[in-house]
Amino acid sequence: MRSLVIGMLLLTSSVAIAQKPKVIASASIFADMAQTIAGDLAEIKSVVPIGGDPHRYEPTPGDAKLVQNADLILINGLTFEGWMQELIENSGTKGKTILITKNIIPIASDLHAGATDPHAWMTASNGLIYIKNIYEALSNLLPENKEELTKNYNAYKAQLEALDAEIFSLIRSIPEGQRVLVTSHDAFNYYGSRYGLTLSAVMGISTESDAQTADMKRVINNIKEFNVPAIFIESTINPKLIQQIATDLKVKIGGELYADSVGEPGSDGDTYIKMLRHNSKTIAEALSGTNFASTKLNKDAGYLNSGVIFGIIAFLLFSILYMIFKLDSTHAKY
Repeated sequence: MRSLVIGMLLLTSSVAIAQKPKVIASASIFADMAQTIAGDLAEIKSVVPIGGDPHRYEPTPGDAKLVQNADLILINGLTFEGWMQELIENSGTKGKTILITKNIIPIASDLHAGATDPHAWMTASNGLIYIKNIYEALSNLLPENKEELTKNYNAYKAQLEALDAEIFSLIRSIPEGQRVLVTSHDAFNYYGSRYGLTLSAVMGISTESDAQTADMKRVINNIKEFNVPAIFIESTINPKLIQQIATDLKVKIGGELYADSVGEPGSDGDTYIKMLRHNSKTIAEALSGTNFASTKLNKDAGYLNSGVIFGIIAFLLFSILYMIFKLDSTHAKY
C-alpha cells in the first residue's frame, strides 16, 4: 500500500512538472526577466544561447521544435531579431507571441531610415517597462498564480528602481570631460541618453554590418579629441577591432561589457540586473582611471605567454639533454 501511495505521488509530481507552461524568449536577457518573475511556475528557455549574438543568429531545427511547443513567446522587436518572426511562422506554434517592448519610446537609427535601435533593455528604467509587459503576459498565462507572480514582480520592480539610481550615481562619479563610451557596436544609445554619456562605436546597432574605414576613423578621432582613457570590448563580439585600436593609440581596454546576452553562469553578468550593474561599475571605474577590469584578452594573453614560456623551457632542456648525449657518445668512442 505504501509503495502504491509513493508511486501515485511521484506520478502526480511528474504530471505537474510536465504541465508547466513553456515560455520561450528570443534572447537570454528576456528569458532571465521571465524566470525572475515566474520562478518555478513555468519552464523558461531562450532561443539564442547565452553568449550568442542575436543579430547574427541562425535558427536550428531544434529551435523550431522549441517554439512549436511554446505556450508563450517573448520577442523584443525593434529590428532586433528579424529571423524570429520567420521561425515562429515556420514552426506552426499555437503559442501566443508578446512584444515586450510595448510602450518603449524607441530611438531611431541615424543611418537607416525607418529603423530603430533595439537595445532598449540597456537602461534599468526601460527594464521596468519590459518586466511589466512580461508580468502581464505571465499573469494571463497563469491566472491561478497571479498572487505569486505579483509578489515576484513587485520585488523585481523595487530592485530595478534602486539599480537605476545606482547607475546614475556611478556615472556621475566619472569626471565630466571623460564621460565618453567607446564600444564594439552601437548598443548603448539608450544607456548613454539616460545616464549622460557620449557614445562612439566601431559598428552600428546591428553586428551584421562590418565596420567600415570611415567608422574606424570616426572612433579614432573621438578617442583623440576627448582623450579617452579606456575603451571596451563586448561579450558577444569579436574583440579584435577594439584591441587593434587600443594597441595603435596606446589606450587601455577598460573591461568587457554585456549588451546582447547575459553572462555565463557564475559570471558578474549572469542575470539582467547583474549585467547592468557590472557594465556601470566597469565603465565608471575605467573612465575614471581607478580600475581597468580583466577581460578575456588578458586571460588569452596570460595563457599564450605561459605556453610560450613553457615551450622555450622545454626546447632548452631538450637541447641540453641532446648535447649531453652527444658528448657521452663522443667519449664512448675514445
